[in-house]
Amino acid sequence: MSNEENKVTEAELDQIIAEAEKVEEAELNEESVDEQEAKIAQLEAALLSSESKVKEQQDSVLRAKAEVENMRRRTEQEVDKARKYALNKFAEGLLPVIDNLERAVQAADAENEAVKPILEGVELTHKTFVDTVAKFGLTEINPEGEVFNPEYHQAMSIQESPDHESNTVMFVMQKGYELNGRVIRPAMVMVAK
Repeated sequence: MSNEENKVTEAELDQIIAEAEKVEEAELNEESVDEQEAKIAQLEAALLSSESKVKEQQDSVLRAKAEVENMRRRTEQEVDKARKYALNKFAEGLLPVIDNLERAVQAADAENEAVKPILEGVELTHKTFVDTVAKFGLTEINPEGEVFNPEYHQAMSIQESPDHESNTVMFVMQKGYELNGRVIRPAMVMVAK
């Protein structure tokens, strides 16, 4: 019996060893699963971090594109303004010449035969001069009979008038001028009360 006891013991021992190996294998599998889960969690965190970095970079690229587009648009507008109003100072310098030609025409005696040829020459010079500056965008503001507009007119005096509606320009003392839509000199006017 002692041999049988030893056999049973060996069989039991083999069974115990097999069970121990199963337990050890299960523990190894559990450790492996835990390691894999930890690795998966680490990789997921790295993926989320990478995705957020990609989103930040996409946003900065979009902002940079928008900024470049805005800068291009502003530059185009500034170049357009510079082109339109480059003649501003020059045109302002020409206004007294136009005014003086108009005064000469108004002051001349059209009935005097000796003055007629000179008057015609001054009128022709004035017309040519005004036509030439008009080609470059300089236009006159002559608001007689129009409603007073402080953007284009400068009221020099206000008088009561039964012949004119209230707030209407009765008389233009000095014509105004604008260059490509920008007022370079408002018209000096007398306004009805």
